[in-house]
Amino acid sequence: MEFRFAERKDVGLVLHFIKELAAYENLLAEVVATEADLEKSLFDQKRAEVLFAVVDGKEVGFALFFHNYSTFLGKAGLYLEDLYVTPDVRGQGIGKQLLKKLAQIAVERDCGRLEWWCLDWNQTSIDFYLSLSAEPMSDWTTYRVTGENLKKLAE
Repeated sequence: MEFRFAERKDVGLVLHFIKELAAYENLLAEVVATEADLEKSLFDQKRAEVLFAVVDGKEVGFALFFHNYSTFLGKAGLYLEDLYVTPDVRGQGIGKQLLKKLAQIAVERDCGRLEWWCLDWNQTSIDFYLSLSAEPMSDWTTYRVTGENLKKLAE
């Protein structure tokens, strides 16, 4: 298996993986991102990065991540927004290798941590993450402001 970072020509593939993940999570109707949106945010603004897992010349998984910051650590971290491996190659260690590669990137970039969210119902993923010594942050609740409420708050 090899890894490669997404290039501008890959925006269609990135969107394809995002939609496959959303379908798996029963959230496909919430995907409003377009190839133009991804091209702008990933390549023009450099807001996030995408790493592909490649087996026999075919992209079989992806991780979309970006830097966040910990004031307590005084260091940046890596935040994993999406991790997805195609169903036909699951169980072959590709997800683990993607996380291992992200951990290597975090260490190389002197990041203080690697973190992500997981849906509460996704016990398969939870068990996988626990097997990697990931710790659930049960003392924290995620809050979000979006859409019209975000615009109202900005006024």
